Amino acid sequence: MSKLNILKVRQEHEVNGYVVACAATKEAIVVDPGAPSEKMLDQLNGLKVRFVVISHGHPGHVAGKDAVAEKTDATTAMHIADAKQFLRSATMYVTDGDELEFGEFKASVIHTPGHTPGSICLLVGNHLFTGDTLIPGGVGKPGPEADLRRQMMSIGTKLLTLPPATAIYPGHGPATTLAAEYQTNPIFRRQPV
Repeated sequence: MSKLNILKVRQEHEVNGYVVACAATKEAIVVDPGAPSEKMLDQLNGLKVRFVVISHGHPGHVAGKDAVAEKTDATTAMHIADAKQFLRSATMYVTDGDELEFGEFKASVIHTPGHTPGSICLLVGNHLFTGDTLIPGGVGKPGPEADLRRQMMSIGTKLLTLPPATAIYPGHGPATTLAAEYQTNPIFRRQPV
């Protein structure tokens, strides 16, 4: 099995973008290219970017999408619900269960509505890119379109079914694991009976 290289790119508004590349083939995906787009583009030398994937439609996570796609000739991908909500476009619209192939890897799309109607997470092996669905110590800052109850349902039914050792690469903050978040994140605190 080929090695997966993951590079975090810190962008404006403390947004994390990621370059996820197959070491053997040099094919990659870009997750959440924010601004300035040059920060992301500077990390792509020698890589063939297959997809530019947007976890959700908030401006900080999508600002560099068009510039990165134009320079790399990559396919842009996001969920149709966020394309409608935020009047954004993509080359393709993904839904729960879709797979985006790059090199020897596949990124599986997990639709996790709540933070936004079209929030998605991407699972590559045991690496989960969560956008603002789940971040260390909480969830992303809600906008007017957020539905916290729906977001908690998404986390409970889709993310907590993954192995505890799953590495989490959030839209803000440091990388963590599902097990660590389950133990320390206040959103998982049990209410007294």
